[in-house]
Amino acid sequence: MSKVKQNNKKRVFIGMSGGVDSSVSAAILKRHGYEVIGVYIKCWNVDGCEERDAEDARRAAESLDIPFYVFDFKEEYKKKVVEYMVNGYKSGITPNPDVECNREIKFGLFYDKAISLGADFIATGHYVENKNDKLFAAKDKNKDQSYFLWTLKPEQIKKCIFPLGKITKPEVRILAKKFNLHNAEKKDSQGICFLGMVSIEDFLKQYIPEKSGNILNEKGEKIGTHKGAYYYTIGQRHGLGVGGSKNPLFVKEKDIEKNIIVLAEGEDNPNLLTSKIIISGVNLINKNLKFPLDCFGRVRYRQPLFSCKINKSGDNLEVIFSKPQKFVAPGQSFVFYSKSGEMLGGGIINLWK
Repeated sequence: MSKVKQNNKKRVFIGMSGGVDSSVSAAILKRHGYEVIGVYIKCWNVDGCEERDAEDARRAAESLDIPFYVFDFKEEYKKKVVEYMVNGYKSGITPNPDVECNREIKFGLFYDKAISLGADFIATGHYVENKNDKLFAAKDKNKDQSYFLWTLKPEQIKKCIFPLGKITKPEVRILAKKFNLHNAEKKDSQGICFLGMVSIEDFLKQYIPEKSGNILNEKGEKIGTHKGAYYYTIGQRHGLGVGGSKNPLFVKEKDIEKNIIVLAEGEDNPNLLTSKIIISGVNLINKNLKFPLDCFGRVRYRQPLFSCKINKSGDNLEVIFSKPQKFVAPGQSFVFYSKSGEMLGGGIINLWK
């Protein structure tokens, strides 16, 4: 049974970002009889949108006639999320700050503070379904955000409500108008949450000095130069500054110590494929899993699920893909699901073959 329609006299603290998703989520909870308290989570950002978003969240809360507060986690966010991202790029991986934000901030600091203040549940506008204290992919497959939530623990999931699990984005827009929310047509945020319109490379250059190096083709021949291998990720196509090839070029690998990146030509180039990975920092949401495990997974957000087999490898997991996958980047998340769509767990890609 969905929590959205039960426990209707319980207190819920909902994170309100100022966007339409969290605003509609708050409205749905209130409509179902919860005592709803809106909270804007103040985080560190570089594009100056914070004041506008906080005001949009406040206006939505006022329209819904619910209490509204601001939790200031700016310093904690910079330390736990921003530094995590910068240090990841420095070490040569491609970290996922949105996963870390959920782990450390939304379902870390916000969750803990809300519970300490008497919340029975917390809620967010994530597109994911909590069904009998198990997480499932959302109805709207184009918006499903379960990929970013694999770090949640079973005891946390019991206290989480996700009102948009069975609702599509177009339906959310319609509901926003019915609830007379001013942000019904507000555009969705794109890219990494704290960067806004600032590119990753421009941001990283503030923390990682430029260092000229060579761009090589698969034969080891120099075909260009770059300003730092740190700034690139496996599978990257745009912003390479190399032309003259018949087919598109992609980053095949990068070597931080030698400060080189290697490009492969052609989207169907077999050298861009990976058939096996090791994941670390594993979180098993379903504690009853038996290995080896046949399941479905993805190595990046919105990627169609593919079948795979997972084996134990010490504290890590070895994942063998039934079909080789493109653009597998160390530092990103691998998330796996059952045939029914239940999210079983996830981990960080730290070795690939």
